[in-house]
Amino acid sequence: MNYKNTIRGIFKDRPNRFIAHVQIGDQLETVHVKNTGRCRELLVPEAEVILEKNDNPARKTKYDLISVNKEGRWINMDSQAPNKAAEEWVAAGNLFPEKVTVRREKTYGNSRFDLYVESGKRKAFIEVKGVTLEENNIVRFPDAPTERGIKHLCELMHAAADGYEAYLLLVIQMKGVKYFEPNRETHPEFGETLKAAADAGVHILAYDCAVTEDSMKICDPIPVRL
Repeated sequence: MNYKNTIRGIFKDRPNRFIAHVQIGDQLETVHVKNTGRCRELLVPEAEVILEKNDNPARKTKYDLISVNKEGRWINMDSQAPNKAAEEWVAAGNLFPEKVTVRREKTYGNSRFDLYVESGKRKAFIEVKGVTLEENNIVRFPDAPTERGIKHLCELMHAAADGYEAYLLLVIQMKGVKYFEPNRETHPEFGETLKAAADAGVHILAYDCAVTEDSMKICDPIPVRL
């Protein structure tokens, strides 16, 4: 998954969920933040960030904030990136050995899953979650309570019971982490539901990513501790 027209800047502040002020050279720009999550541990004053310049003249902001440097490690925080990277990764044959067809936004029950994968051998639903919360090289999800995340896990359990393959793919938007665990301190119910989903046959997978100034690519599996 690639970006075009990227540039570095220095984060200053974030007036609300949607915009930030970033210093680019001698110019202070108002930029769009491509993640409405809290991200307080990432967007700290004077952090180096990567922006993508948008060529749409109708937009109020001409830059999107996509990545941040945290203690020497680039972390992609674009909330749209995990789905795009996952679609490319699955379509390229990294999850299933046979040739598959990948469709986005497939409805099942009361949910719309990120990916639906089909071949002569399988029918699988995949829900993708991007993970940016890191502490001491341990990554966690969610960074805020997510009833929507619990709903998706319950629907994945129903899909597994109906004979589909069901996957939760945790896309760790950085490299160099030890393992993933649910953020029980922030949302205990999500951790409990994640364990129940695994027990019900939902595959819980976590993969890290190589993040560069203009790309993010899913790379290697990391351990999941439930």
